[in-house]
Amino acid sequence: MKRRVISLWLPRLATNRLRNRKQSAALQSGQAPLRRGYEDQSPLIVVTETGDRFLVVALNYEAEKAGLIVGMTLPDARAVFPAVTVAFADPTADAALLDRLVAWCGRYTPWAAAEGGDGIFLDVTGCAHLFGGEAAMCADLMARLENFGYVTRTALADTLGAAWALSHFGKSGTVVSSGEMGDTLSCLPVAALRLDPGTVSDLAQVGVRTIGALHNMSRASLAARFGDVVGQRLDQAFGHIREPISPRTPVVQFRARLAFAEPIALITDIERGVQHLLDDLCRKLIEAGQGGRQLLLILYRVDGEVFKTVVGAARPTCDPTRLARLFSGRLCGFEPAFGVDVMTLTASVTEPMTSVTPAMRHILPPNQAICSDGLAPLIDCLGNRLGFDQVVRLTAIESHLPERMVKATSALDDTAIFAWPLSPSRPLRLLGWPERIEAILPEQDPQASPLSFQWRRTDHEIHLSEGPERIAPEWWVEGDPTRTWDYWRVEDTMGRQFWICRHGLLRPGESPEWFMHGLFV
Repeated sequence: MKRRVISLWLPRLATNRLRNRKQSAALQSGQAPLRRGYEDQSPLIVVTETGDRFLVVALNYEAEKAGLIVGMTLPDARAVFPAVTVAFADPTADAALLDRLVAWCGRYTPWAAAEGGDGIFLDVTGCAHLFGGEAAMCADLMARLENFGYVTRTALADTLGAAWALSHFGKSGTVVSSGEMGDTLSCLPVAALRLDPGTVSDLAQVGVRTIGALHNMSRASLAARFGDVVGQRLDQAFGHIREPISPRTPVVQFRARLAFAEPIALITDIERGVQHLLDDLCRKLIEAGQGGRQLLLILYRVDGEVFKTVVGAARPTCDPTRLARLFSGRLCGFEPAFGVDVMTLTASVTEPMTSVTPAMRHILPPNQAICSDGLAPLIDCLGNRLGFDQVVRLTAIESHLPERMVKATSALDDTAIFAWPLSPSRPLRLLGWPERIEAILPEQDPQASPLSFQWRRTDHEIHLSEGPERIAPEWWVEGDPTRTWDYWRVEDTMGRQFWICRHGLLRPGESPEWFMHGLFV
């Protein structure tokens, strides 16, 4: 399929941004709205400080009609039109606005990227039939942006260079087919090849002012006199050198799109639209043997706002019902305003479908049968609500020391370091560090478990005990090699079970230290 590219140029981006901000302020204060389109209320120029001068870098239609031009100094501009409105340039705000417009262009194609500081390239290969053809697509793009208050110029051609040349120097809205590109570009000035002003001036001095005249010149003489850049720009415009478009977000393979004849504003209707997208996307995933791990839903409102929400899955899935439950909670806070007219759903992260992932096998007990879903739906629900980095599971580590036997890892981690030991039993709750207790020992057998102990100002009389179990650190692990603990599992008269320990070896004349390390119930 032949590549087709739209060049969208916003020649008054800075002044349109200022005017739209003024429009929003007027609406919020209850004043009459400003007029849309080319007719602004008063001449407006945008200036920037260059050295010790202020130069005009942008102006609106009224300022252009008053005789002001880009590049003149501020005193000269005020001399031509003393009542001109002056605003200082804000490149950061202009770049942020352009980035939002690039995101908005995702309603036409996922392959959109900013060009310079006031343009956007859209690769619309295979997309025009969704809008009734290429001419209708360009007309819809221009109409919507002009309704938002932006002055636009567009052109559609086979190459970035040709589309850019026609949008800047040709008739706005031009759609050029492959066979007509040479004749259409020939009459345009050489500046349409994106050459620097110095090169354009040098070409004019030798009588070369149009692309057609330049194309007929010898390439050897062009390279000798003007360098390789002129020939390179010619080849890019005519498609002999391909120029890539780097989209703002990676283009994914699995994508579903839904457009409405009339905007929808009810959450129930939007949820039905999401279900329709999920059915379409999951069908594509099943055909490819893939499952979605992360899905991105984008809602395009008719007022130009773009709403995005992302859901994740613990393991690859292509179940539309399960994914719909995850999206339903994300749409509760969405404000449709005047309605949504386009929705897109993409599987930004996919993996091959498997019956059960290793992570699910290590979460479930060894003797429990593992179903196809396992705990994945629960992890999906918790992860999308709290964040998947906040959902963890405990993994057993091969170590003798209790505080080293368990490590918290992500619930999505498929790697298991060590299987859970079946014995000896360990408390359900392990304290962060052993807490000292006051123990009363039997006089006839000081090496036995205590008769009672006091922990956190509460006395506990021991009814049953099991132990001791001696635990010492591994010899290859750094730390105190003499650290030795004797552990007992004890139960008091109230039925509460504790894991208490004695530090060090019992020696004559020494009083051992006792600690609380965990609770069974």
